[in-house]
Amino acid sequence: MKSKKNIIYEETGKIIYQNEDENNVFVEYTDEADLNPKEKIRIKNLGEIFISTNSFFLDYLNAYNIPTAFKKLVDNSLTFSKHHRLPFYIKILNLLDKRTAKIFDKQEGTFLQIPLLTFHYGNLQDNFISENHLISLDICPLEDTKMMKRLCSKVNAVLKSFCERRNTTLAEFNCHFGKDNDKILVVDDFTPSSLKILQNNSGNSSIHPYKIKSSEEIKNYSEFIQSLISSE
Repeated sequence: MKSKKNIIYEETGKIIYQNEDENNVFVEYTDEADLNPKEKIRIKNLGEIFISTNSFFLDYLNAYNIPTAFKKLVDNSLTFSKHHRLPFYIKILNLLDKRTAKIFDKQEGTFLQIPLLTFHYGNLQDNFISENHLISLDICPLEDTKMMKRLCSKVNAVLKSFCERRNTTLAEFNCHFGKDNDKILVVDDFTPSSLKILQNNSGNSSIHPYKIKSSEEIKNYSEFIQSLISSE
């Protein structure tokens, strides 16, 4: 049973906690979501979709010998081996995003032959940092950041192939990491809030993950992500 004193991390729609079993970390999802920075909403069964997609993709990565902390799904909670969750994440982009396109005077949405990796502190999209921040402020050593970037490349290759076989394009996702002693582990985030997947040749009927403006569009996009794993 979780209580405030054993909650490790909390954000809209997600709670990470420990209970009496100190060898495990648990993740639960609620039906809450951020419609925009100022508005939170509830969408029926959204938490179930996030649980199923995240557990599926973490299991999928385990099958490709990519080290994750994920163990199993138990009673609507994701169970992870005990680890220290690092306070930053890496965004992996296979298509040029709006911000970078504007800076370099390029076309937004251009396919990148080499994926672009950006570092973000905390859980905010605009908290851009560099590897030097992590090293100079003694948050993460250089060798660990190198390992994380290698893992990002492996995860990206596996997920891109997964999407291509389903006539979709993996535009971007966020990779969160944890550390168990000296081992770097992937711990998040393979949910519809992180995964930006485009449907190929689907016309106006597809849901564009960069243009979601309503609770219905969040629900429909989340169900689309879930549909990608339903045939597995």
